[in-house]
Amino acid sequence: MPRRYLALWFPYLATDRLRRTGTIPAFGAPAEKPHVLVETQQNALRLVDCDRRAVRLGLTRGLTLADARARIPDLVALEADPQADQRFLEDVAGFCDRFTPLVALDARDGLLLDITGCAHLFGGEEGLVARVGHAMGRIGLGLRTAIAGTPDAARACVRFGRGGIIPPGQEAAALRQLPVAGLDIEAETVVALARAGLKTLADLAERPSETLSARFGEALAVRLRRTLGREDRRITPLRPPPDCVVERHFAEPFADTASLEAVVARLIGEAARVLEARGEGGRVFEIGLFRSDGAVRRLVIETGRPSRDARALIRLYRERIEALADPLDPGFGFDAVKLAVPLCEPLNTQQPSLDGRAVEEEAVANLVDRLVTRFGRDRVLRFAAQDTHHPVRAAKAISAAAPMPEAAWPQPEPEQPPARPLQLFEPPQPVEAIAEVPDGPPIRFRWRRLIHDVARAEGPERIAPEWWRDGSDEPMRDYYRVEDAEGRRFWLFRIGFHEAGSAPPRWFLHGLFA
Repeated sequence: MPRRYLALWFPYLATDRLRRTGTIPAFGAPAEKPHVLVETQQNALRLVDCDRRAVRLGLTRGLTLADARARIPDLVALEADPQADQRFLEDVAGFCDRFTPLVALDARDGLLLDITGCAHLFGGEEGLVARVGHAMGRIGLGLRTAIAGTPDAARACVRFGRGGIIPPGQEAAALRQLPVAGLDIEAETVVALARAGLKTLADLAERPSETLSARFGEALAVRLRRTLGREDRRITPLRPPPDCVVERHFAEPFADTASLEAVVARLIGEAARVLEARGEGGRVFEIGLFRSDGAVRRLVIETGRPSRDARALIRLYRERIEALADPLDPGFGFDAVKLAVPLCEPLNTQQPSLDGRAVEEEAVANLVDRLVTRFGRDRVLRFAAQDTHHPVRAAKAISAAAPMPEAAWPQPEPEQPPARPLQLFEPPQPVEAIAEVPDGPPIRFRWRRLIHDVARAEGPERIAPEWWRDGSDEPMRDYYRVEDAEGRRFWLFRIGFHEAGSAPPRWFLHGLFA
């Protein structure tokens, strides 16, 4: 299947954004005045964006504000906000996720959509363009569109041509008369090409590629091949494509939350059947709710292990709705609902064990999923083993919804006590200890004003610091597992040795076994 790309260009993105917020009056308002956005460039206020009325009056980007006011005295100038424009463009890109999961930003006022295999869902490419135009019209955005076999061709056609749909393989014939600026190259290169008599893509296409590369660099030849459809480059989408996607589009928006839950339940059931056919389960389920006014609300459900249980996922969806700090507002209604599964893992059907532990594990997993859904993934934690010999770093707390690391918990030898205590003190607590031999295990130690006589001792276990993390000056530790006369077991370590001219060794209690 040949690749197809849809380029969207919003020539009045910044002013349309302000018009949506009411900063600029709506079209047809009494005594409507032209509006421009300005910022300081080259020690002067210059126009960076113009609305439709200002463009019709002959104003362009780069013109100084003083010159613009000399031409149009009643011009309204506002300060530009590129960060707000960028955020708004990203929101529009999220709204376009309803048409294809592959959406990328194109400069400061455009989008590129990979629509390969998606157009037939909207009645073909003509139907898709009409649907996109209608949706952007409801949002209040001026739009130009073009479809071609490469993103560079679609971009050049929409920004420097008439737009429209270029049939597959016809990019070179359709774009030959475009100016060389359509290659999206530097202005200096455009001027140099014009001085050489190369003003259109046809002029460049007639020249050998080696000659262009030698004079203007390989980048020019590459952009020419991509714009004429001879070489494709894939876009980098804002969001990675999910492993599984199911969605519903509606002819008329609806605002009934009960109907919304029914739609979500059907989508979850469809996704479960797709995952079951693959032998997989989802770890993350993202529900995208697309409102007719362009707003998008996304609800994320995470599970502690792969799942395709539709009933359990519906319960988690209800928990997620109840836990929302900002209640779900349908506005003018939802006209599309999309369920994406960004993370899938193998899931095989398991037979319940005879001792019933599988049922208990299932109940615990369901409880963890509900807690994560209600309180957030960063508030429900579990411990995971780390691949390190350092006792303090042997475990860390991770989100209960995150996949478990590959490192496994160390298992004691058969019929042997555990090598590490259940409880660790951080920092280790100093104790006073007496050893029978200078570098041997303690025979008695004082901790919290109580004296413990050691009945049994095992060690030493010498643990060196992680030099790449702690540095080479961190002292080594000699650990001992000891048991006092009353049967209580401790984990002690010594720092230092009995050497002439050095400080006496120090003892610390690091943990309790029971």
